[in-house]
Amino acid sequence: MELFSTPWWSSLLAIVLIDLVLAGDNAIVIALAARSLPAHLQKKAIVWGTVGAIVVRTLMTVGVVWLLRIPGLMLVGGLALVWIAYRLLAPHGGTSHGVAVNGFWGAMKTIVIADALMGVDNVLGVAGAAHGSFDLVVIGLLISVPIVVWGSTLVLRWVERFPVITYAGAGVLAFTAGKMIVSEPLLDALYDPHLLLRLATYVLLVGGVIGAGWWAARRAAAPDARSLA
Repeated sequence: MELFSTPWWSSLLAIVLIDLVLAGDNAIVIALAARSLPAHLQKKAIVWGTVGAIVVRTLMTVGVVWLLRIPGLMLVGGLALVWIAYRLLAPHGGTSHGVAVNGFWGAMKTIVIADALMGVDNVLGVAGAAHGSFDLVVIGLLISVPIVVWGSTLVLRWVERFPVITYAGAGVLAFTAGKMIVSEPLLDALYDPHLLLRLATYVLLVGGVIGAGWWAARRAAAPDARSLA
């Protein structure tokens, strides 16, 4: 594809639109992972978490053909994302702050792993829109950095003002996990003919993550309430 030609610009526009549409999940997981860090570390976590996620996604994009050959990739990634969504809600280490209490590097690990798991659809979309043009892939990924950073900062502000958004964010991640599982080619025979089964999977995962996270937080809060009494 000739650089700066009409097809080149059309492909770049498609990549930017893909980044805009799919950046929401990434912004949510970054904001949730950083929410319990000290204020002076939150911005640092958002920026470096995004950079780390973009590096991982770039490597995934370069190897997209190989990734497509891995059987069960979407299923394993979806199940792992369910666990991450739960851990973003559940207390850890005797506190009520969830995964982010592991500190700055713990937040980095959560952000990069979750983004890598969620980034499969983005990787496939960008690679397809680029039509084999590596420069478009790189430009598209660079454009996605400010989009995700801005989105993460905005979500973090909302979470600080309205903590219930944490549960909504975890529900979005669980729904994303459901899309990955339902889209797994190995499960086509199971899901394709059964719309109700696909819907039931979404409901089970979203409801299960939110319910389990709420129950874990409630159990952790009970000893604190008794100690204050």
